[in-house]
Formats: sequence, structure tokens, C-alpha cells
Amino acid sequence: MDPYRPLNRSVSGKTVLITGAASGMGRATAHLFASEGAKVMATDVNVEGVRAVEEEMRASGHTTVGSMALDVADADDLKATVDKTVARFGALDIVINNAGFARSTHPSEAKYDEIWEDSLNIMLTAHQRLIRAALPHLMASPEGGRVVNIASTEGLGATPGNGPYVAAKHGVIGLTRAMAVDLGRDGITCNCICPGPILTGITSGIPDEHKEIYAKRRVPLRRYGLPEEVANITLSLCLPAASYLNGAIIPVDGGMSIKNA
Repeated sequence: MDPYRPLNRSVSGKTVLITGAASGMGRATAHLFASEGAKVMATDVNVEGVRAVEEEMRASGHTTVGSMALDVADADDLKATVDKTVARFGALDIVINNAGFARSTHPSEAKYDEIWEDSLNIMLTAHQRLIRAALPHLMASPEGGRVVNIASTEGLGATPGNGPYVAAKHGVIGLTRAMAVDLGRDGITCNCICPGPILTGITSGIPDEHKEIYAKRRVPLRRYGLPEEVANITLSLCLPAASYLNGAIIPVDGGMSIKNA
């Protein structure tokens, strides 16, 4: 019988680049990776917000952290951010595509085209651009590079008035699968998380009583999730020990996506 093979379950010393890290799931992910000993570059178009997150991490005793302004819709800015991260920390092992936004619209509205273009640029095109910019460094990562794309349960179905967002998130799932196939030979895994109803800035405008009604009706766990609960699944996908998990699409939604009624 072969001996048991203990695998590395630590991201300590790994360098991670996180987009959309000024709030919500991105912020929680930055804090979690920092607490696990990773070198964290938190980025966001919200400069003040992401700098505040860096200050929070430093106040918690984490010193190998940084923050940068990043407009993920700008291809040059994406490449520059990768270059600056590597210059700062000497490597780039993990990329987490988390940046996003939500704006309601109906196909009959004139603003549909604008929201469509912004949604695909920020939540799909930017993902592949960042992965490709980081690719040489991910390929050089000693225990295999990791990519985690944050999609949504809207990538598994659809709700009214959300067409551009739904299309972008379906695209993220397809991109994840394509990248998993293309990059697997280089030891790089690419996986996708589909959060359901989570307590973030996107859902903050929903009255609490409406959240409660929705959760009790739709979610088997009967509540909204926490950003930290999503962040912990993200971390799990990035462990060296997760080296054979590739192309997975993981709902983190309290069971919402499997409930029939």
C-alpha cells in the first residue's frame, strides 16, 4: 500500500492579486489571505476604499500587503498592476478576479447597450486580460498558479431586469472552463465561485425585511451569506493541496441553486 501523502495546505509566502478589494467579498478575501501569511495586493477603482483596506490589514499586524488603484476596464492599467505587484513582492502566484457591479435594465431601455458594454468589459473581458497578463508569473509559481473567478448564481440562471449582468456571469463560467483546459498543462488551475445572496454593497440597498423574506423563501439555510464565507471557499481553491481541482464551478449560496421551490 502506498504511504499517505501529506499535501501543503498553506498559502503563506504566496503572492495574491485581488480585484474589487475595497469592499465586500474582495475586502474579506484580502483580510483572509493576509491572515494566512500571503503577500496581498488589494486593488480597486475606489482608491480611498482600497487604501483603507490596506490600513486595516496593517493594523492587524500584516506587513506584506499593498494596495493600488485599478480600473479593470483599462487593459494597460491591468498589465501595469501585474508588473507593479511582481516588482513589489517578487512573484505572482494567485489571481482573484472579483471586481464587478450590478445595474438593472430592461431590453427596451436605451441604457441597455451602455450597461451591456460596461458589464462585459468589467466582469468578463477584464478577467481574461488579467489572467493573460499574469500568465508568465503564474507559470513560474513553484506549486502551480491559481486563478479564481468570482461569477454569481446569475451565471447559473437569470432574474428579470438583469440581462447584462447575467450574460457577463455566464461568460465568466465559460471563460473559467476554457482557461482550465488551456492552462492545465502548465500546472495552473482555474476555478469559479458563484455566490448567491451575500451581504455586500450590491445588496445593501435591499431593505432588511425583504432580505429576510427572500432568504426564507429561496435559501435552504434561510439567510444571506457573509463575505467571509465566500472568501474562505476562495482560499480553499488556492491551497497547494487543491492542485487537482480544475474547472470547477462552485455555488456558495446556502443551497439556493438546488432548491426546486
